[in-house]
Amino acid sequence: MPACWYVTDKIVEPWLWNMYPLDENLEIENDVNTEISSRENKAFYFASFVLLLMTVGLVLALLPEDSLLRAPDGTLASFKAPIMQSIVALIFIFTGGVGVVYGVASGKFKLPKDFTKSMEDMTHTLVQLVVFYFFAAQFLYAFNASQIGALLAVSGAEFLRSLALPPQLTIFGIIFFVALLNLIITSASAKWAILAPIFIPMLMGVGISPELTQASFRISDNSVNVVTPMFAFYPLIITYCQKYVKESGIGTLSSMMLPYTVALLIVLTVVLYGMWFLDIPLGLQADYLYPRP
Repeated sequence: MPACWYVTDKIVEPWLWNMYPLDENLEIENDVNTEISSRENKAFYFASFVLLLMTVGLVLALLPEDSLLRAPDGTLASFKAPIMQSIVALIFIFTGGVGVVYGVASGKFKLPKDFTKSMEDMTHTLVQLVVFYFFAAQFLYAFNASQIGALLAVSGAEFLRSLALPPQLTIFGIIFFVALLNLIITSASAKWAILAPIFIPMLMGVGISPELTQASFRISDNSVNVVTPMFAFYPLIITYCQKYVKESGIGTLSSMMLPYTVALLIVLTVVLYGMWFLDIPLGLQADYLYPRP
């Protein structure tokens, strides 16, 4: 997206170079190199071929209507289908198998201890993340148990209802309200489960379609997640940042992501209003306004 490119090139990158230079004693892993040997290149193609074979084999196993991987009624997407119940194991087999094939073919794995050594190195990088998640989990549990987020969501929705604004201003209020709420509830499904039963009937009553409500909700949800410490992947991102700049933390990451949030909120809002003005459909049979009862 041009807005993200502009923010990265003109704002975030120059700011990072001036404020947070890379650590002078930066440790680079021994297996990191910038050149790819011919053997590694061949190993990549071989591993890719193995992945293709595994994928084709899985598809062929799923095709028969009486496949053992299907649910009793013959569906694949049902939670009762063995393919859905074993999805984690399949991901492990596919990724682990391809990694092992590449390691052996490239010469990185020569002895059994090389496998465990690579796993130890990866686990070592996650130690800080595990510790961070432990304390973060205690805070999130206490926060969710207090139901503060749900209380604010319901109270804010009722406040918007009481204002009785025109559709254009109401949608702007939805975008702004969800952006603020997203700072404390980052799960899109959790927010929508709370807000949808309130917003959709309320806005249909003032002539706003559910499709437009969903679009305005997604604008804020997509833009603000990267700037809130409540985001589930924040500890993981901080862990990677600290590999290059030891002093980086929550404040560093939030301030770094803030320009993206502002830019995306502005650009996506302008795009939505532009599509609304030009009457470009949001989707198949998706209107902006809903006939009032």
